[in-house]
Amino acid sequence: MVLVTFLLAWLVRRRLDIYGHLVGDNVWRVWFQAGRKTGAGRESEIWRGLLRVALPAAVLVVLVALAQQGGWRLAVYPLEFLLLLLLMGAPGWKPLLRAYSESWSRGDMQAAWHHIKDVLPAAERGQAHSPDDMHLSLCKKLMLTLFERFFLVAFWYVVGGIGLALFARGLVALQEHWPQAAARPRFARIATVVAWVPSRLLALTFGLAGDLAGWMKEASALLFSPSFNTAQVLMAAANGALTGYALDPARFSQIHPDEWTRFGSRSLGAIRDLLNRSMLVWICAFALLVIAGVV
Repeated sequence: MVLVTFLLAWLVRRRLDIYGHLVGDNVWRVWFQAGRKTGAGRESEIWRGLLRVALPAAVLVVLVALAQQGGWRLAVYPLEFLLLLLLMGAPGWKPLLRAYSESWSRGDMQAAWHHIKDVLPAAERGQAHSPDDMHLSLCKKLMLTLFERFFLVAFWYVVGGIGLALFARGLVALQEHWPQAAARPRFARIATVVAWVPSRLLALTFGLAGDLAGWMKEASALLFSPSFNTAQVLMAAANGALTGYALDPARFSQIHPDEWTRFGSRSLGAIRDLLNRSMLVWICAFALLVIAGVV
């Protein structure tokens, strides 16, 4: 039932994302509003935020354990399904990427930048960036977002149940939505620890779901390097696993100058396809664990 619950939640969540429904980030923002009450000089404290994530996670762990002991575990799966719908998902990205790709195909890089500037990290929003840098920044943000909102949740749901999945996703939400901005870098460091294993596992999956030879040449040595963060590892692994220079705009423009206007949509499509294939690999591995009785 764990596999069925996750698979149904993943399929429904993908449909919800297409129409932009059930935005989980809005729920996190409301839940974190109590963080505004932090006193002067204590804006960087993180214990209040950690409690607002850890307490509901602990309640879920106890609830599942009690249900398991009482023999009514099946009654909890509908709750897990609803929570997975909230924890997963990246609504709003589809129209944004469509508008960006259309602007790129027209050669209007200024319009393309205006479509995506709000989702890029603050340090990467400069209008002076070249089209190459702008596109790679978008690809990195897209890949990191989908990792945190699907693969991170999936990993911890399989490993530790819905409680750990909520805690891991909550840490990501804290680094993005906690009212006190001074505390967000500290939350981000904790979230990086929680994401270390699943991000390396996803990077490894890229080799299986893409070009294994190219992946081994480009990214295999980076998997266990402590000097690379989550986004860097995923980008390097994806670059090795993708063919056609999907993450190398400079090289693509040299080899295919006549197709430059199609590069934006082709690159984003290649990333989405790689992530979809990788999720299918994870689901197959999940099914094998269920068959083996591990999960």
